[in-house]
Amino acid sequence: MELRELRSFCAAAKLRSISKAADSLGIGQPTVTKQIKRLEEELGKTLFDRIKRPIQLTLAGAKLQELASPLVEGIDGLATSTSKEEEEGPISLVATHDIIPHTLLRVVKAFLSRYPHVQLRLHSDTRQEVLRKVTDLEVDMGLIPGPERGEQFEFQGLFRYERVLITPRGHPLLKTPLTSIEQIARWPLILMGQRTATRTMLEAEFQRKGLSYEIIVELDSMDMIKRYVSLGMGISVGPHLAIDPQDRRELGIVSLATLLPVEQAGILTLKGKAMSNAARNFISVMRQTLGNPRPGA
Repeated sequence: MELRELRSFCAAAKLRSISKAADSLGIGQPTVTKQIKRLEEELGKTLFDRIKRPIQLTLAGAKLQELASPLVEGIDGLATSTSKEEEEGPISLVATHDIIPHTLLRVVKAFLSRYPHVQLRLHSDTRQEVLRKVTDLEVDMGLIPGPERGEQFEFQGLFRYERVLITPRGHPLLKTPLTSIEQIARWPLILMGQRTATRTMLEAEFQRKGLSYEIIVELDSMDMIKRYVSLGMGISVGPHLAIDPQDRRELGIVSLATLLPVEQAGILTLKGKAMSNAARNFISVMRQTLGNPRPGA
């Protein structure tokens, strides 16, 4: 039993005419007749009473119409409904906590100006959770710092991911050259939560060198961290992409590119995953928006 046979039968059943069914389907009348005949032979049932005009459904034909019409209509409507979803989403993306509020905001603004009807579902999480959600197909894509070399992933680099020291204005660390990580460990630290990318890297470096350090405030927002630093409570280390131009009026910002690795942040997808047109458009806008980020981002 083939879909085209069911489609011809349903058209003839609805229009009560083989010729009208052929016209509606854009095929020849002999083709419709042949397809319905094959269907009757396969089922071993007569589907139409052809003695009178218009043709009438037999009991078996009426039952098949009841069963097959919703199926054929649903399949025929699949292309239209899928096309709409392909163009309008939703798109689901997860990014690390430090990328969501700053970098991704620029992408979303640019994307929605071009595609205002597309639905976006954005989540923030730790790097490990980003990897898991991409692997488990909970999201279409992830945005992470540092390339991911797992064989199951595809990674498209977007921009350099540099860390910076963040201090209050006039802090002693701004008055001497920053030459070692030990200089940072001596001061009270205000950092993002555990397992976030920058904190993990910083603590690993402290521990590698056997340094003692104290975290006095732990927050889940770089914007809040900058506020606490500006109050003089401590210093912080964060991604340069979280620094806005106006921050330099209240904070000291020093590049740590010589002390901590500079990574390339980018898009993470699962190999072989089919991407909708909307998702491909989002990736294209992301590459255009972040491919030439502001210096140091």
